[in-house]
Amino acid sequence: MSGSLTYDLTLAGLSVGGAAALTGIGLVVTHRATGVLNFAHGAIAMVCAYLLRQFTVVWGWPLALGGAVTLLLVAPAIGMTLERFVFRPLSVLGGDPAQTLVASLGVFVLLVGGAALVWGTGARADAPTLVSADPWGQLAVAVALAVGVGGVTRWTRFGTELRAVVDDRSLAVLGGIDADRVAAAGWAFGSFTAGLTGVLLAPYVRLDPYGMPLLVMEVMAVAVAARMRSLPVAVVVALGLGVAQSQLTRLHPAGWAEPLLQAVGANLFVVALLVAALVLPGIGDRDVLPRTATARVATPPGAWIVAVVLFLLPLGLAGSDLHTSVQVPALGVVLLSLVVVTGRGGQISLGQAAYAGLGALFTALLAAGRFPGLPRLPELAALAVAVVLVAPLGVLTGWPAIGRHGLALALATFAVGVGVSRFVFAQPYATSGLSLDRPAGFDGDRAYYVLELGLLALALLATGALRRGRTGRALAAMRDHAAGAGAAGVRVPALKLTAFVAGAALAALGGGMLGMGLRAFDATAYDPVRGLLWFAAVVVLGADSALGALAAAALLVGLDAGARGGVAAALFGVLAVFVGRFPGGPYEALRTATSRLRPRRRATPTPLGARVRRLRPVETGPSVRLPAAGRRDGTEPEPAAAPPGAGHRPGPDGPTRAPRGPKATPGRDTTSRRPSAPHTPAVPMPGSLFARRIRVAYNGFTALDGVDLEVRPGWVTAVVGPNGAGKSTLFHCLAGTLRPSHGQVLFGERDITRLAAHARTRLGIARTFQQLAVFPSLTVAENVQVGAEQGRIADPAAAERALRLFGLDGPVRALPAEGLPTGTLRRVELARALAGSPHVLLLDEPAAGLDTAEVTALARVLRALAADGTALLVVEHDLDLVADLADVVHVMTAGRVVTSGPAGHVLERGRG
Repeated sequence: MSGSLTYDLTLAGLSVGGAAALTGIGLVVTHRATGVLNFAHGAIAMVCAYLLRQFTVVWGWPLALGGAVTLLLVAPAIGMTLERFVFRPLSVLGGDPAQTLVASLGVFVLLVGGAALVWGTGARADAPTLVSADPWGQLAVAVALAVGVGGVTRWTRFGTELRAVVDDRSLAVLGGIDADRVAAAGWAFGSFTAGLTGVLLAPYVRLDPYGMPLLVMEVMAVAVAARMRSLPVAVVVALGLGVAQSQLTRLHPAGWAEPLLQAVGANLFVVALLVAALVLPGIGDRDVLPRTATARVATPPGAWIVAVVLFLLPLGLAGSDLHTSVQVPALGVVLLSLVVVTGRGGQISLGQAAYAGLGALFTALLAAGRFPGLPRLPELAALAVAVVLVAPLGVLTGWPAIGRHGLALALATFAVGVGVSRFVFAQPYATSGLSLDRPAGFDGDRAYYVLELGLLALALLATGALRRGRTGRALAAMRDHAAGAGAAGVRVPALKLTAFVAGAALAALGGGMLGMGLRAFDATAYDPVRGLLWFAAVVVLGADSALGALAAAALLVGLDAGARGGVAAALFGVLAVFVGRFPGGPYEALRTATSRLRPRRRATPTPLGARVRRLRPVETGPSVRLPAAGRRDGTEPEPAAAPPGAGHRPGPDGPTRAPRGPKATPGRDTTSRRPSAPHTPAVPMPGSLFARRIRVAYNGFTALDGVDLEVRPGWVTAVVGPNGAGKSTLFHCLAGTLRPSHGQVLFGERDITRLAAHARTRLGIARTFQQLAVFPSLTVAENVQVGAEQGRIADPAAAERALRLFGLDGPVRALPAEGLPTGTLRRVELARALAGSPHVLLLDEPAAGLDTAEVTALARVLRALAADGTALLVVEHDLDLVADLADVVHVMTAGRVVTSGPAGHVLERGRG
């Protein structure tokens, strides 16, 4: 009997695993062909299952004909349509992963909402059976597809083109490969496997617009475990999880472990998704922060007055209308949590519905006296305590955010949301018979609505406080450029945790309010699919806009209450699909369209103006453009970086000494100012940055091999060498963004090898980036303020000194950093680094993108800084700048320093 049961359970597990393997194959192929993790896979599966039922059950088509049309025509057509009209335009616009992710979620929400509108929200139990329940048939289909795809990718020309597109799409296009055709084929096949998964699962699971998409998304763990690349791994993992889940149903332990084991047995794919998302190495290396508009979009005049009036209008309603309206402020508070996490902190969070549900559940348990270890509390006190209890749980999603970003973070937050839904909300011991009364004195809808407005006002004040002041600037810096924020001294890991904890607290508050409004805890109100809808709604209406969150709440509640369910999901799905065209929200799109339609008046110069125009360039911005000068990269010249007073560096401790005289020029010998060769003492000098026997290896390749280097106060130290010599690796080791495998980095006598980048900044080691690391949503002055507030010395006056030093104290100081010329942004980055009063300044290609006049001004400032006692390290390809600026030059080749000495001696010998 036992052997027969084991065999039967294994067959059942293989059936489930076969369907999961199909999902994994489709996700892997789509990702390999396009680089997109298709979050809409489950929604496509659901739509195809509904279509097959429509063809066969409703319209009476033969099953074979309905299956052929669904799987061979409709499913691939859905994929090709999505590729052509949604994802191809995004790739043409630059392929921003943030917009691609939101567009994928938009397709999911759109299909779910559309299915709810067409077929209703009720579950269907009459889905046709295309393949018999015999697991060998489903398993054979999955294995055949995996073998077929593997053969095509390995031994055919299309497979070669597919691998080329995956490795480097732009290079493949230059090689004559039609990348669009490859992507379309990948989407068509991925949608075919999604449709096949849907029609195979539909007879055995609940067929409804919400349940099946979520079920298919749970088995995304299969593709994640395969690192989105290996088809054999995906198939083996799917079959293994299916069999294991089936075999767990045999276990029936006594006591408290029984419900937990039953929950694990029924949701093993969810457990696997949690492990794959939180433990395994993350997928998707590119930054995918869902930024709002790169520069802040001003709120329309009078918008807040209109919002206040609209939110007060329900006080004049009665009956069912007011009963519906009480949901709006509560949902508005929940959506404000996404403004904090996503809009302010720039972090993906697809699991906020879990925290809202926990807030409602804890409030109900506390008010009923069923929360372990705590007495029964009045409803308002229960709500407050629930917020306090849920807030620390934000670490569940905040902790993965420290080391993950992009798709990995999206999956981690989604996995947490699904896990809470399955292992908490669905358990009868926590949710059975839970009702939730309103606070005493606020039992009526009108009185409770007034209470909600008060709590919403408090939430708005808290959200606004996170946008202003030092914390607001730090959050904006982290959102815009996390590495740049860390280099400015922002404690990025702690700030990420703070954003998630604050977001969890707001979500819990809104969830508790929503539960009181409904007078019960309803787990379906906090379903993970609703969390995806909430995320899409906030992002498309402006993730950094509190007003957008309130508008989203009103639309989500109002549209579904006043019409058939699914209207709100369909609307926000459409908006999310096109989010790449207006990342700052519809108001930004409307303003842009209006400005383009507005007729432009061409100014006609006076005769005197026309003569002046022929003699000199015209001022086009806050800085005066230099006369046309040769730029190294061939672009137009930028505003001059000739700061007034560049010869003197004001310091926090009083007047500074005069700068050094001019550097070495041809025919002048200045080597007598410094020793003829650098001195590397056994004990580093105070204030110097010292690399001792640094070694870094990547997968058997040695990038640095025992490098010694000292960056001494008052000296300009330069590192030069060919590409691949190890210069950037050494720079990252000194800056704290890379930890060497052997050796030490010392600051004075302190070992800082394991110290993070932001901690080194607070010690007095500042850096700039080769690729500009400015914060586009902040103004020039705010960019510099971040450095002054987060650096070694928190000195507000240092920001003004740095702005004056680099000529940024004019009208340009109030402009957003977005769109400013490269030369101006280089000055902004340097001013931000110096505003923290560093002892050591590390400069990575500081002359990149600057014209000749700007390089001259930059060299003048750097000489003044060295004369003031700052230790400077410059990694630079411009040997003329190095010869003019450096005291000592280190030449690197193949991860080693091959020669060192005074600039004139080393560079002349190299040229000779």
